Amino acid sequence: MPLLRSFVPFVNDGALAVRRLAVAHWALLVVCALFLLAGALVLDDYGISVDERAQRLIGTVALDSLAGDGERAFERVALPQDRYYGPAFEAPLILVERALGLEGRDIWLSRRALTHLFFLAGGVFCYLLVLRMFGSQLLALAAMALFLLHPRLYAHSFFNSKDVPFAVVFMIALYLTHRAFRRETLGAFLLCGVGMGMLVNLRVIGLVLVAAVLALRALDLLLARGVADRKRVLLTGGAFALAVALTYYAAFPVLWTDPFGRFGQVWSLAANHINPATNLFRGEGLYAPDGPPLEYIPVWMGITTPPLVLLLAVIGAAGVLLRAGRRPRNLWRATPLRFNLLLLLLIVGSIVAIFVGRSNIYDGWRQVYFLYAPLALLAALGLHWLLSSTDRGWMRAGGYSLVGAGVAVVLVSMARIHPLEDSYYNGLVDRTTPDYLVSQYETGYWMQSHWSLIRKISEDHPEQKILVALDNIWKQYELLNDSEKGRISLSSRILSRGFYSDQPVSDQEYAIRIYNNTIALLKGKQPERRGKREALLRAALAGEPLAPLLPDALAAQAPFDIYHDGEMLVFVREGYWCGGEEVEPVFVHLYPVDLADLPGEKQQYGFENRGFYFWDRGTWVDERCIAIVPLPSWPIANIHAGQYDYGGRLWDTRFSLAPLELDPAALAGEPVASSFFDIHRNGDELVYVREACTSDEAGRAFFLHVTPVDADDLPAERGRHGFDNLDFSLWQRGSWYDGRCVAAVPLPGYAIASVRTGQYDETGERWSVEFTLTGGE
Repeated sequence: MPLLRSFVPFVNDGALAVRRLAVAHWALLVVCALFLLAGALVLDDYGISVDERAQRLIGTVALDSLAGDGERAFERVALPQDRYYGPAFEAPLILVERALGLEGRDIWLSRRALTHLFFLAGGVFCYLLVLRMFGSQLLALAAMALFLLHPRLYAHSFFNSKDVPFAVVFMIALYLTHRAFRRETLGAFLLCGVGMGMLVNLRVIGLVLVAAVLALRALDLLLARGVADRKRVLLTGGAFALAVALTYYAAFPVLWTDPFGRFGQVWSLAANHINPATNLFRGEGLYAPDGPPLEYIPVWMGITTPPLVLLLAVIGAAGVLLRAGRRPRNLWRATPLRFNLLLLLLIVGSIVAIFVGRSNIYDGWRQVYFLYAPLALLAALGLHWLLSSTDRGWMRAGGYSLVGAGVAVVLVSMARIHPLEDSYYNGLVDRTTPDYLVSQYETGYWMQSHWSLIRKISEDHPEQKILVALDNIWKQYELLNDSEKGRISLSSRILSRGFYSDQPVSDQEYAIRIYNNTIALLKGKQPERRGKREALLRAALAGEPLAPLLPDALAAQAPFDIYHDGEMLVFVREGYWCGGEEVEPVFVHLYPVDLADLPGEKQQYGFENRGFYFWDRGTWVDERCIAIVPLPSWPIANIHAGQYDYGGRLWDTRFSLAPLELDPAALAGEPVASSFFDIHRNGDELVYVREACTSDEAGRAFFLHVTPVDADDLPAERGRHGFDNLDFSLWQRGSWYDGRCVAAVPLPGYAIASVRTGQYDETGERWSVEFTLTGGE
């Protein structure tokens, strides 16, 4: 009991501190409560964005590397350029997901809830920073509202776990920078370094702010007075740099197994980030790897940011420049003016650096959303100077009323276009001319309209089985509830875009429009019976068996049943979800009867690859995975198909569409050699035959060494070996059909003294035979 009593004063002091905080910041708590309520109400209105699955994989890889899978984890990230994104934000999302045992739809709802909460935390830090800068709670609340109510950032805060968290951490880093230079303590700079390390972990462009802090410390060192002052600046600056490096490393687990090697790869990928995207900007397609023009980012920021913020930010920036001209000495020391100038330089410097460095920028300006943090602070600075320029209460009230009116206008605009706020444009661009925006600027890139389309179609057809076909629409599958998953299927390219049903829908049309612009359109269609794929889908939608529409015999059987039907291969698997990018691609290697049928660049490989992703060539209908792969017109000898993941081969199978046709005379008489295979001489060919042949035996390469009578007949590069190497595989020279292996291999035109042939396996030579040929040149 005495021990418990000793804690009472601490508990009481803590409770008192909380009460004081609540009283002092009650308005902040009310605003946060309103934003939380609004977020909860719209949580389910946004779809899964094009990048969310790749982002989720970054967090998964980070945690898997902690579990001892570090050697392979790095390669699991699908796109090489995604490997330099640190997992500081994604890994905690996966931790929550695993700790709660979430699955399916709940995973995505939890991700957007946590991402949005983090975004609101950015608003709180904006409030705290403005409160430190000006000491006005009302001004701090206004700045917080301006930061949180940027329509595009608000929408992205639910589905963009890449750019929005970076913008939030950038705001937090600005707060910690202001705090560190005001306090000038070791602890403040260490904490600032931790924040900066997390910033750089999320995106390496965070080094802009790190460099700015180090430059300011270097300036403070030059202006330091006395040894003690210089030691303090050196100690705090060094501690800051060390904290940045250690935090970056600690928050990036895939670096732990090979710190220097992985670090080099990460920075190399960051420096050479290439995405061959084309940006629609002012009616022209700009190739992203060429870098944006200088006006690209300013124009995008100008036409997609609420006008009130732009106006106040311009006033704030003008005030900074005017005061800098009047009091240049204040720029050299840690004064409020120096920090204000830093905000302006971060915006201008980043834009210039991106232009000079020809950085790969695309999808509007979402990759530089972090610039909205200093822009919002400049807007707060502009509002502060407007209000401080007068002592009249009615003018100050008018200033805040202006902010309130501007916020109200933005709220109304957001409500009108909800849930497509990520396509918000302000009045500085033409929003009335039909389809002007979609002809001039990237609109709807994040494909949130897909989820809106699905919901509209589902609500209008609550009892029907529906297949919706549109590029990347399969990404929305996990947001469907259990009852919807039983009747709604999503496909990308197996059919032309539209929505299909087991009931007539051909006279219906669904469009998603914003500002008189159509950003998504789907028309009802009926699967035609005359086409194979349409007939398969009609049967699947109607719940009918697929067998009557498929050939009687399988071409191959693996995890997928593979049928050959004339000009196509049909892959079918029951009870398997194959609609997403987490399903590994299928390779399909087609070996021709005549090598000359291959395009010139493919002949060195001996096959053509018709590999595919299921979300590209397939669909998932009524718990059936169906993919249709068109075949070329030239004759196919053999096919090798299968799947790999980062750990190796998942499965593969080899099969022939027809047996190798041989002249009966080719097998007449006794073989010239016999072992695992009977080997016959047929004119200028050797014919290999095995009647009961397994796929393992068929899949192993053959060696074929031919020794000429005259060594001068050998190709120059084979002269020192004394024999010609004609190694081959059954899939290049023969077929495996109905359990029978047959291969026909052309012989060289010179006189042959002897032949040695056979196969190897993992342990060495599996079989071999040596023989001579007579009577043939």
